[in-house]
Amino acid sequence: MRTVQTTTAETVCIAGVGFAVPKKVRANSEILKAFPNRTEDEIVRLTGIKERRYADDDESATSLAAVAVEHALLQAGLPAREVDTVIMATIIPDQPVPSMASALAALLGIPGATAFDINAACSGWLYGLEVGRALIQGGTARKVIVVTAELLSRITNPRDPETAFLFGDGAGAAVITGAAGGHRLHRMGLSGDARQFAAIQRTGGGARKPWPDAKADLHHFYIQMDGVAVFKHAVVGFAEMIEETLKRERLKPDDIAWVVPHQANARILNAVSKRVGIPYEKFVMTIAKYGNTSAASVSMALGWAAEEGIFAPGDKIIFCSVGAGLTFAGGLLVW
Repeated sequence: MRTVQTTTAETVCIAGVGFAVPKKVRANSEILKAFPNRTEDEIVRLTGIKERRYADDDESATSLAAVAVEHALLQAGLPAREVDTVIMATIIPDQPVPSMASALAALLGIPGATAFDINAACSGWLYGLEVGRALIQGGTARKVIVVTAELLSRITNPRDPETAFLFGDGAGAAVITGAAGGHRLHRMGLSGDARQFAAIQRTGGGARKPWPDAKADLHHFYIQMDGVAVFKHAVVGFAEMIEETLKRERLKPDDIAWVVPHQANARILNAVSKRVGIPYEKFVMTIAKYGNTSAASVSMALGWAAEEGIFAPGDKIIFCSVGAGLTFAGGLLVW
C-alpha cells in the first residue's frame, strides 16, 4: 500500500456530522432460526454483533441519507442551500441511474449542486472525504456534503452463514468546508489490492448479469464473502493504514485518543489493536448494535461518538477502513 505526505495547510474543516438508522431492530435470535446448529454466544464471539437495523419496505437509502445530512447540517449551523457539492458513497443505491447523490440533492432542495456517487465499498465514506477535501483545496467546491447510506439487508442472503449475521442498514454524513476552525480533517491515505477482487463481491446486477434468468437462483444477486481471506487481509490492511497514518503525521500510538474504524468485525479489530499498540478501549465500536453497514459504518460511528460527547477538543482521531476490492483508507482527524 502507498500513501502520500500531508501538511497542516492541506486540512479542511469538518463542520458537522450526523447519522441515521432504521427503527426496526433485527436481533441475532431472529436470524438464528435459519441456523438451528448455531448459538447466540457463538455469533457474538465470532463477530461482536448482537443486533442490527433493517429498513422497512417504505424506507429508502435516499430517505435515510437525508436524515443523516439534516443532523450534520444542524450541527454545522449551515442551511442546505449553501451546500454546493454532494458526494454519495454506497454499494447499493436506490437505483443505478441517475446517481443517488442527484436524488438526495433534489430532496434537500439544492438541485443545482454538483452531485455524484462513488463506490469504494466499505472504504467509500473515507474515499468521499478525500475527494471532498481535494475539491475544496482545488477551489472547485466550498461547502460539501459527504454522505453514505447502505441498505445491505436488501442484498444479504438470510441462509448464508458467512454473511447473514454481519450486515445491517444505516447512513452517516459530514459537512466539510474550507473554514479555518472546526475539526481539522487531514489528507486520507488511499490504496488497494485488486488481487483480492473476489474476496467480497456481488456478481449480479451489473452489465454482465443485469437480472436473473428463469433457471437461475438469486445467488449472484446476494453479497458473497470469503470469510477466511477477508479476515487475513483485513487485519493486515487495517493495521497498515493506522501505522502509515502515524508515520505520515509524525505521531506515536500514545498520541492517539481514538480510532474510528470501519465496523467490520470485533474480532478483526481486536487483533488490529494488538498489532498497532493502541488499546482496544480507544476504538469507537458500534458494531454490537448496528452490525457491519459497509461504507456507512465509519460515518455512523463518528456521528454516534459525537452525539455521545466522548471526544474532547484537540483529540487526535484515526480513521481506517478495508473494503471490497480490496480498498484501503486511513487518515487523521483532529477534533
